[in-house]
Amino acid sequence: MSHAPTALIAEDEPLIAAALQRELMVAWPELQILATVGNGQVAIERIVALQPDVAFLDISMPGSTGLDVARACTNLAAPPQIVFVTAYDQYALDAFDAAAIDYLLKPVDATRLARTIDRLRVQLARAPTDAMPRAQMQAHLQRLLYQLEQITRSAQLENRAQDSGRSAPLRYLRASSGSDIRIVPVEEVLYFEAADKYVVVTTRTGELLIRTSLKELCSQLDPARFWQVHRSTVVNVDQVESASVSALGKMSLKLRGHDGAIAVSKQYAHIFRQM
Repeated sequence: MSHAPTALIAEDEPLIAAALQRELMVAWPELQILATVGNGQVAIERIVALQPDVAFLDISMPGSTGLDVARACTNLAAPPQIVFVTAYDQYALDAFDAAAIDYLLKPVDATRLARTIDRLRVQLARAPTDAMPRAQMQAHLQRLLYQLEQITRSAQLENRAQDSGRSAPLRYLRASSGSDIRIVPVEEVLYFEAADKYVVVTTRTGELLIRTSLKELCSQLDPARFWQVHRSTVVNVDQVESASVSALGKMSLKLRGHDGAIAVSKQYAHIFRQM
């Protein structure tokens, strides 16, 4: 390849898309991100117009799924290398590996991304004479898509079976404030923090207490909204305004309507590096 490699990111979760772009800038600095989109149909249009070398596709997107986008790519004269971004569990990931389908797990892990980049570099460095003929490439991609459809269908059935025995995410909390008991909608919570046998619930109006463990509480919360950022802290990601890194390399979060800073441990820092 004589030109700098190019890529498109199709991901409908802004924080995940931003984190992936940041990780790519660090691990693959010569890569040019031509566009970041949050809709499958727009992704198809931009891939056709921009012709990126690589497309990072969220499997579940509004408009068209990542599978739909990849299927549309099989009709292109020079389809991009496809990397799926997924939140599926280990059961599905083992199947992805067995089918040689490249993927990244949400939130993006730097080690996994490095391995993916190594494979992409090898593919993109191949001389045109070494490249797979178009018809053969299309057939190969179609086979991978068929395998991926089977995997995702099985994973969805497995998730539905698990969800049928699982209660819906918690919507309200019964928390104490002095001698009073308050009913608090979970969307009003800024963050939870473990404190001995209690969990401190922080909202814009103050702090309350719940007599439970953080682990037990987390099992009842919506994981798409409440993210663990420290061993003892879980934040409402909808309330995250920004992230910053100190001169010592320590990350903290600024929450909307809250003066204090929330410490982020190294284990979770990669989620917020782009902010």
